[in-house]
Amino acid sequence: MLWAAVIRYGNPEKIQEVRPTHRQYLASLREQGKLWASGPFEDDSGALIIYQADSEAEARNLIQSDPFYEAGVFQEIVQLKPWRIVFTPPPA
Repeated sequence: MLWAAVIRYGNPEKIQEVRPTHRQYLASLREQGKLWASGPFEDDSGALIIYQADSEAEARNLIQSDPFYEAGVFQEIVQLKPWRIVFTPPPA
């Protein structure tokens, strides 16, 4: 099942410092089949991350294991909801 997380950032001084480790973590989730999509909002106020997880508890665990969470960059999980794909982008 896919889980869409809308996350609000805090602790802005840590974003640039921790971002490389955060992205390595997301890459490892993608390799494990646990990440469907992710990216920050243009204003760097937060991000949308779509996890592949069997339950809400597993999705929350993936969030809480993220270096951004551990560094206090993830200030608030605004929403975490099951998400269904209807359309996907055409192949490049």
